[in-house]
Amino acid sequence: MFIDHAKIYVKAGDGGNGMVSFHTEKYVTNGGPDGGDGGKGGDVVFVAAAKLRTLQSFRFKHKFVAQNGEKGMNRKMYGHGGEDLVIAVPVGTIIKDADTDKIIADFTEDGQKVIVAKGGKGGLGNMHYANATRQAPQFARAGVPGEEKNLSVELKLIADVGLVGYPNAGKSTLLSVMTNAKPKIADYPFTTLEPVLGVVSNYDMSYVIADIPGIIEDAHEGAGLGHDFLRHIERTRLLIHVVDVSAKDGRDPIDDFNSINDELVQFNSKLAERPQVVVANKCDDATEEEIEMFVDEVKSQGFEDVFVISAAARIGIKELTDKITELVSKLPAAVIHDEIVEEKIYNFEPEEKFTIERDEEGVYEVKGTWVIVTMESTNFDDPDSLSYFQRSLINAGVIDALRKAGVQEGDTVRIGPLEFDFVD
Repeated sequence: MFIDHAKIYVKAGDGGNGMVSFHTEKYVTNGGPDGGDGGKGGDVVFVAAAKLRTLQSFRFKHKFVAQNGEKGMNRKMYGHGGEDLVIAVPVGTIIKDADTDKIIADFTEDGQKVIVAKGGKGGLGNMHYANATRQAPQFARAGVPGEEKNLSVELKLIADVGLVGYPNAGKSTLLSVMTNAKPKIADYPFTTLEPVLGVVSNYDMSYVIADIPGIIEDAHEGAGLGHDFLRHIERTRLLIHVVDVSAKDGRDPIDDFNSINDELVQFNSKLAERPQVVVANKCDDATEEEIEMFVDEVKSQGFEDVFVISAAARIGIKELTDKITELVSKLPAAVIHDEIVEEKIYNFEPEEKFTIERDEEGVYEVKGTWVIVTMESTNFDDPDSLSYFQRSLINAGVIDALRKAGVQEGDTVRIGPLEFDFVD
């Protein structure tokens, strides 16, 4: 089964907690704090692999979590960092933030790596909190949680030439005679249910052709199979538009030709500028009048390269292949990067450390990564640690924000699992 798009959840590793420890050694008194720092959480890394062709690995697995960092140790030893989670995807894959639709990465080269979620920093051990007045700190810093994201993973085949046309126009047969590809061929619509690649070797040049299936009227709106596969055409630098000129099934070749071009333009207006070779296929089943009428109409629309062939009978294949080879050799590589719009930031705005919400029961809840990490770093049985926690809330503006939110003395305030009565 061909898998070319998936939605997944990724989470980088959490940073390890800092250690609360004091140096102990025979004959050494008052060794002081020696708790080490926690290790950094592992990153989630995507890497492009040329050997992969599909997103099959995401068919049944949709959750990916990197390793957490280890907590700090005594004797000022740092905890091990969590291992990065490396996920391989085919060349041609695009990673987007599923919540914002913003492009995070566009993989176009084998071995290309992108960190999509960064691991959390490790917490500081208690050795960092000793000073002249606090010589034996009983608290350390908790590790920072790793980033988590919902991602949209989309594969766009990277081929030099794309075969387009209505089902049963003969694209698969043409691909089979031009290349060594062995697509499924039969005389009924939608024989091809997934893109098929083939390599053309002509003279001293080779290039890749992709048979793009399932494009019919209203494909850009999701009709048929076209909605899934239109995206693959964007990366080609030349299109071969195959049309059945025999009209044996009652279709009008000119209407089919115009309809497919309209679908391409409505899906992506830039496709109208893509060079296109028109192939009038199944000429051995058409009359000369039918062929002439089609060729004249196509050329009147500005398409100069029109070839009359029969893929099944191998009529006109060499001339067509030579022309495509000539065009591909002269065309520049297609711009295969999607446009990534960078956000321009003119005024620096620090990230909010916390937010305050009041629930239906009247409890004021303080939310945010910073305040949760600060709470988890506190040893509430130790006066110094509790005092440090209180000063941190005051200095960060949490107390003032609670007052502005309407908190009164005796009201309940919640920070994570911690609840306490507000005292003004």
